[in-house]
Amino acid sequence: MTPNDSIDFEDVGQAIRQQRALRPAPRYRIQFAQENLNFRAVDVEDPVPLGRQILAAGGVNSQGDFSLFAILSTGDFEDVRLDEPFDLRAAGAEKFVAFQSDRDFRLTVNQAQVSWGKSAISGGILYQMAAPAEHEAVFLVVPGGQDRFVERAELIDLTVAGVEHFITAPKSQHAIQIVVNGHEVEVAESHQTFEDLVAIAYPGEAPTPNITYSMTYRRVASIPHSGELAAGGAIEVKNGSIVNVGRTVQS
Repeated sequence: MTPNDSIDFEDVGQAIRQQRALRPAPRYRIQFAQENLNFRAVDVEDPVPLGRQILAAGGVNSQGDFSLFAILSTGDFEDVRLDEPFDLRAAGAEKFVAFQSDRDFRLTVNQAQVSWGKSAISGGILYQMAAPAEHEAVFLVVPGGQDRFVERAELIDLTVAGVEHFITAPKSQHAIQIVVNGHEVEVAESHQTFEDLVAIAYPGEAPTPNITYSMTYRRVASIPHSGELAAGGAIEVKNGSIVNVGRTVQS
């Protein structure tokens, strides 16, 4: 593309990733989310929009009681004033999240400063923010104690004192205690398949055509929190999860 070629819109995120300046365009594409991190593409006409113009582009009533944040490339959340301009050309931000709230909860995720507009945050969103490697998990930092493993399916109350710092660390640092057929056992992963749990319940037993297994569970992290699990299925367990595995031998 030559400097004289016209474009329909400029993708701010693409420009950031390509480490280039924004090109003049009739529209500038950014990513917008409301109350969560489910981003969608929206366009603004000005490369230096007001915070209210970003809200309006996202279909939000800009006269309402909203907080708006830009998510920088470092992972930090930067407060965007609704009546002040935000320069897309210089900020290095393509993602914006809005909350309808009069209170912001401050936390850190891998030392990045985060502002959250709700009193609770899901483990799933923390995993999105932290982006742990396959062998890692998210932990709540407990000063003077053992850092607490965060389940993807759990909801964390940010109003509780001390709930503010989250990190990623190897999963091997954490063992989950569950009960299988009345016996307490430790597992390294929250994700447990039907076959994993059968192997725990009946260790060393090779699968044979004349043996069938049935399974019920309760107090698990995944939804539903109780029920029956069929072969090929999986659940997310947590400390205190209870699993019962039945075994039928057909003659």
